[in-house]
Amino acid sequence: MLSWKKCHGLGMARLLGFCLLVLFFWRGSQACPTSCTCTTTRIWCSNPSPGIMAFPRLEPNSPDPENITEIYIAKQPRLETIIEDDLEGYVGLKNLTVVESGLIMVAHQAFLKTPNLQYINFTKNKLTSLSRKHFRHLFLTELTLVGNPLKCSCDILWIKTFQETKSNSEMQDLYCTNENKQKIALKDLKIPNCVVPSANLISPNLTVEEGKSITLFCNTSGHPAPDVSWEVGNLVSKHMNETNKASSASLKITNISSDDSGKQISCVAENIVGEAQDTVNLTVHFAPTITFLESPTSDHHWCIPFTVKGNPKPTLQWFYQGAILNESKYICTKIHVTNHTEYHGCLQLDNPTHMNNGVYTLMAKNEYGKDEKWVQAHFMGRPGIDDGTDPNYDIDLYGGYDYETTPNDIGDTTNKSNQITSTDVSNRENEDSITVYVVVGIAALVCTGLVIMLIILKFGRHSKFGMKGFVLFHKIPLDG
Repeated sequence: MLSWKKCHGLGMARLLGFCLLVLFFWRGSQACPTSCTCTTTRIWCSNPSPGIMAFPRLEPNSPDPENITEIYIAKQPRLETIIEDDLEGYVGLKNLTVVESGLIMVAHQAFLKTPNLQYINFTKNKLTSLSRKHFRHLFLTELTLVGNPLKCSCDILWIKTFQETKSNSEMQDLYCTNENKQKIALKDLKIPNCVVPSANLISPNLTVEEGKSITLFCNTSGHPAPDVSWEVGNLVSKHMNETNKASSASLKITNISSDDSGKQISCVAENIVGEAQDTVNLTVHFAPTITFLESPTSDHHWCIPFTVKGNPKPTLQWFYQGAILNESKYICTKIHVTNHTEYHGCLQLDNPTHMNNGVYTLMAKNEYGKDEKWVQAHFMGRPGIDDGTDPNYDIDLYGGYDYETTPNDIGDTTNKSNQITSTDVSNRENEDSITVYVVVGIAALVCTGLVIMLIILKFGRHSKFGMKGFVLFHKIPLDG
């Protein structure tokens, strides 16, 4: 009986799974175009009857189109175009194949919304030309065009350049037909007045002080005359460009912000043959700013966290109660994260006591200026006086000091010049310890001396030798 129930339950589970599988494929087939088969990640259309006249699109009740990674189309003679909206929604598409079909034209913006597309196979179609503008934003690893009636022109010379970047084993046997209807191997194609562009920035190393203005110049060449543009990313500073198709372009940046330090600026020259660009890194020098300084926190060590911005790299100096803090292996500056011109770190303290309570000041300084901030630290209460719960302990509050710094570069996180004391407070602790040892030593010597004196007095008073000597002395006759 038990065995029957077990088999019956297993059979019901299998039946339920089969029903769900059928329902899944039924729903997919309802959303899939005629002459095509669809899954959650793939669409393939290879049935020529009745075939498709337009690029396959999923119905509204279909699985999410962004999950589609591959579209395969073959033997569809009535499919002639791929327009701008055909691939909308297929943002996850990686592989596209259209072979042995009637493809004549591909719109310039057809692949604008498929940034992940890497593999394209257009073998044996009816393409006579294909512009590089279709693919300029893609990182293609493969583009197959064998069997298309390409026409020899400047528009397809970029395909030759693309092929030359591949290894010899991946070279395609591509041909084009010239005006005299002669068939020419694409690798041997030469078109007069058809030259890949070039771009050259006059200022390859760019360093400027915050708040200043600069102008970049870019010289270009190529035929046809290339279009020139500037790529500035998310540049914060105000900028304005002036382009001249003849040979040069300029970009003016005003009131430069420190937030733009490290950003790239590119001059791009592009024509139908290809594209070229020249890039510089913008370096902005500015005075340091302490953007974050907090009260100490405890983890494996005590840490006073801070964040400092500055370029060139600022030097850091800590002060305790207005006096220079001598760093050692017990108290030292640690930089944990560096992000261009921003430094995140902490002043690390090993086992601080109530003697380390007080005001800690951080100063950051470079050739363009300095900044300083202070924080009040309370590590523990005074023994027998404060249990540590009252933050209003008795200290001299920071009121402003006139002091000099001993520069420690922000990259040198530990000053090992003093391995014994870490602060003036630790010096006082050592002095107090020495005083205690001296007092205890003197007391021990005094006690030892008293004990020795008591022993001498005790044994000297009851000595048998002393008594016998006294008796013999009195028994000697006076007259001889």
